[in-house]
Amino acid sequence: MSAAIPTVTLVNGVTMPVLGFGVYQVPPEETERVVADALAAGYRHLDTAAAYGNEEGVGRAIAASGVPREELFVTTKLWVQDTGERATSAAAESSLRALGLDYLDLYLIHQPYGDYYGSWRAMEHLQDRGLTRAIGVSNFHLDRLVDLIVHNDVTPAVNQVETHPFYQRYDEHGAMAERGVQHESWGPFAEGRNNLFGDPLLGEIAETHGRTVAQVVLRWLVQREIVVIPKSVRPERMAENLDVFDFELTVDEMDRIATLDTGESLFFSHRDPAMVEFLGTRRIHD
Repeated sequence: MSAAIPTVTLVNGVTMPVLGFGVYQVPPEETERVVADALAAGYRHLDTAAAYGNEEGVGRAIAASGVPREELFVTTKLWVQDTGERATSAAAESSLRALGLDYLDLYLIHQPYGDYYGSWRAMEHLQDRGLTRAIGVSNFHLDRLVDLIVHNDVTPAVNQVETHPFYQRYDEHGAMAERGVQHESWGPFAEGRNNLFGDPLLGEIAETHGRTVAQVVLRWLVQREIVVIPKSVRPERMAENLDVFDFELTVDEMDRIATLDTGESLFFSHRDPAMVEFLGTRRIHD
């Protein structure tokens, strides 16, 4: 099944499955079982983060799966607490130990706060040393993303940002593509906000294709050439979320979905001073 998942080619030539499996908010005690189910369903792209507290569970599932390492694409992320040149290298090694891996496929700066310029220099060295195949960022608005590109040698391969039918980010998508940055979606279902799963327009399109609303949303993202990492703890939903490569939305359907865009986050603004302070001071280890 994994062979049927299309890939995108990142700016440095590394290939990345366009659809993967995310483990945000999966409790650490459930992670091994959930990731094992995902691997059994055919997922080969896994996305975690140091801040999620479940890298160890992901690693145990990988070790027990028997899936060859070269068939996997594993992403984890650097938390704000560990930004800066020296701390970043230590954090990356800690994540590799937790995951039980010799290298990452993608290492992301999780938030655009702290000394992320120092982190980026360290991550360039990590890539040079083969400890990660690609490096990128998460939650970066265009101004910070472009500034990082202008002042460094390596362009972020990926920017993972909130993207769903109610926050579509078409302008940002185009600007990222122009600079060779792959757009990746987190929160593709908006965690069900705005009654996404009951939305009449999405429901009508789903009925037309004999699919679910979730499948329509994932197909919409894939057709926009956006990498997506849906999460589910239920094996039947994991399988359903993978089954989006044998139908196609029409231009009219894509245009109709575009009308749902509110142009705003359904969660929080990364430019809100209170949120900047909250995320910037959150500690994930001693």
